[in-house]
Amino acid sequence: MTRPEHHRSIVSFVQRGERMTVGQERAWDTYWEKMGNDVKSLPEGPLDFTSWFGRSAPVLLEIGSGMGETTSQLVAAAPELNYLAVEVYKPGLAQLLLRAEHLGGLGNLRVLRGDAVDLLTDHVAPASLHGVRIFFPDPWPKKKHHKRRLVQPEFVSLVASRLEPGGVLHLATDWESYAEQMLEVCSGERLLTNVHDGWAPRPDWRPVTKFEQRAVNEGRTSHDLMFRRNDLT
Repeated sequence: MTRPEHHRSIVSFVQRGERMTVGQERAWDTYWEKMGNDVKSLPEGPLDFTSWFGRSAPVLLEIGSGMGETTSQLVAAAPELNYLAVEVYKPGLAQLLLRAEHLGGLGNLRVLRGDAVDLLTDHVAPASLHGVRIFFPDPWPKKKHHKRRLVQPEFVSLVASRLEPGGVLHLATDWESYAEQMLEVCSGERLLTNVHDGWAPRPDWRPVTKFEQRAVNEGRTSHDLMFRRNDLT
């Protein structure tokens, strides 16, 4: 697959430390070999989701699962989906596995460690994803850092190309300027159509994380956006 020109300037993560708790270490040692992989270690070409999950089901990709607080609940609530989470932070993935274990959501969860841009470019076939979720990505609030934000035209174009017709890109952020940027960028992508007139109503099924609650306490409003992939074939 051709690597987009923006690849070297935009990544889907910020480097952090990797010290893990005893519980996270246990979850990692127990589940990683079967349920996880490093993006850089994947074989060439698109992933065989049916083989990896052991079944054929719609694949939903979450980019940036953090510490798994929300993701684990969403996985457990949607056993009909093959739920794939990509995150660079090793303790976060370990915590997600630990949370999913407690909620009984391990069967339909697989995790990848690495850059989502690499994953989408090299290992996800076009029109193969049922949905993509990007909840509260790093807002890079300083204006001089806005160019580092993940949701840029080239990236949204890449995501849109990997969605199946009718598939939905769901974004959420508690930073007003980033929400407006997301709306502008996604509205400018020819493969996508806004499901709602502007902001999407906050879905009841999206759990409130401690970070979102902190935003509420600090007077920031969260915005959801849902864009559907057009069938232009």
